[in-house]
Amino acid sequence: MIAASTPILILLVIGLAALLRVDVFSAFVEGAGNALPLLAKLIPCMAAIMLAIAVFEDSGALDFLTRLLAPVVNPLGLDARLLPLLLVRPFSGSAAMAAAAEIFAQHGPDSPLGFTAGILVGASETIFYTIALYFGAVGIKKTRFAIPAALVSMLVAVIAGVFFGNVFYN
Repeated sequence: MIAASTPILILLVIGLAALLRVDVFSAFVEGAGNALPLLAKLIPCMAAIMLAIAVFEDSGALDFLTRLLAPVVNPLGLDARLLPLLLVRPFSGSAAMAAAAEIFAQHGPDSPLGFTAGILVGASETIFYTIALYFGAVGIKKTRFAIPAALVSMLVAVIAGVFFGNVFYN
């Protein structure tokens, strides 16, 4: 449905612009030019997040944290093999997708673990990346309740994802 509505929306915008006699190409180029200063402000935030993720994974800290938390999460019904996915997801969507792809390759996407990993990727968000990007774009330094609220929503998503993964798979 969404894929079909996108071309329709684009055609409607172009049609409205033609009706109002707006030069669509010039407006697009002007808008893209206005976005360049914003992009220049965002690149350092994005680079910092990407560097932190790479250091976290390459240093072995992710594996250490996974081994450390395994005895805590296994009795709660969360398979510890999902921890790398859950630990990197708040920071990087691409790192989370790589973790999910590794789970799919090792255990199969149709396995209980792969099924739950797919739910968790879809039910969670790259919290810190998004906050760094959007709050950094507008110059907000104090996030106040945004991060705690996002982390609580991530916790709810993980609990629901594990629950529904177990319910619907079994």
